[in-house]
Amino acid sequence: MKMYVKFDFNALCRKVLDEKLKEYGVKYRMLDFGEVEFYEDFTQEQHTVFKKKLQDYGIEVIESQKIALVQKIKDAIVELVFSENNISVKASIYISEKLNHSYGYLSNLFSEITYNSIENFIIIQKIEYAKELMISNKYSLTEISLRLNYSSVAHLSSQFKNITGLTPSLFLKIISKRKSLKEKEIELSIRNLV
Repeated sequence: MKMYVKFDFNALCRKVLDEKLKEYGVKYRMLDFGEVEFYEDFTQEQHTVFKKKLQDYGIEVIESQKIALVQKIKDAIVELVFSENNISVKASIYISEKLNHSYGYLSNLFSEITYNSIENFIIIQKIEYAKELMISNKYSLTEISLRLNYSSVAHLSSQFKNITGLTPSLFLKIISKRKSLKEKEIELSIRNLV
């Protein structure tokens, strides 16, 4: 038996952060996009231990405001791309309005810190979501291209191949083959137990 789950990484991180902060008994409030405002100071030792505990969950404390803003850009992009509501606003407008900065400033900062463009990061996130949707077998490639605001299936297929090195159909064949092999492996394991 298999179960497929979908993650809301922002909600998951927020929950872990909230639980760890409560363990410390520190007074705080959660702000938007991974920001926490403390009402009392951490000692240096508490800060170091807390950072280590968060790292165990893949959560990193960001020390620089520029890096924090880049993380906010990434979070906004992930929110935009993975939204269930199929937001069709231009990414540049969405990010700029969400973060209250000009898109030019955000774009330059993002490139300076990540050595990558916002546009390329958006494409990578769209392809990741396309892979998720393809694996779920709930949507056709046409529906996926519409959901991700591509102008055509050919455009999605072209970007998919540029990012993954595979066409969408070849990707699905590989996934199907892996599932089939895994099912045979499980079947053999069950036979050996009986």
